[in-house]
Amino acid sequence: MRNLAEFTIPFKGLKLGKHQFEYELDNRFFEHFEYDEFNSADVKIDLLFEKKSTMMELTFKATGTVNVNCDLTNEPYDQPIDSELFLVIKFGDDFNNDDEDLLILPHGEYEVNIQQYVYELVVLSVPPKRIHPGVEDGTLESDVLDKLEEHSLKSQKKRNEDDIDPRWDKLKNLLNE
Repeated sequence: MRNLAEFTIPFKGLKLGKHQFEYELDNRFFEHFEYDEFNSADVKIDLLFEKKSTMMELTFKATGTVNVNCDLTNEPYDQPIDSELFLVIKFGDDFNNDDEDLLILPHGEYEVNIQQYVYELVVLSVPPKRIHPGVEDGTLESDVLDKLEEHSLKSQKKRNEDDIDPRWDKLKNLLNE
């Protein structure tokens, strides 16, 4: 996969201190990663890039919404995104990104590409079980929810209790005596 140019930061020419970067993400960004779980995306990334003499500290903040389908009803809804990531970049002999909070670049590097960190920040901020807010508060009207309720254990037990032959009630009374 090729790197997107707008996510490459040439830190060699930056002065020591803090620098701000902003990125607007939409579906094209996620299509680059062949990720199709989002119907649409509108996410803003604020990056605070602090260059120090021997290392760099990056603080990512993602805010916005992604439109996803509910896992229960398959109804689309806007899932709010609000997450942060802190990354330290140091220099060493070899490239190493095994640690999620630390990136080691070889001596002599002059730029860093952050697209993978941005992608993971947004994708991992979506909950694993996506439930429409209308399902949680009971305001969503859906055929799928009606069918789920109809086939739930509570309604099955209630139906079974209503279908009991009244002659069995006498036998139940014998057990209780």
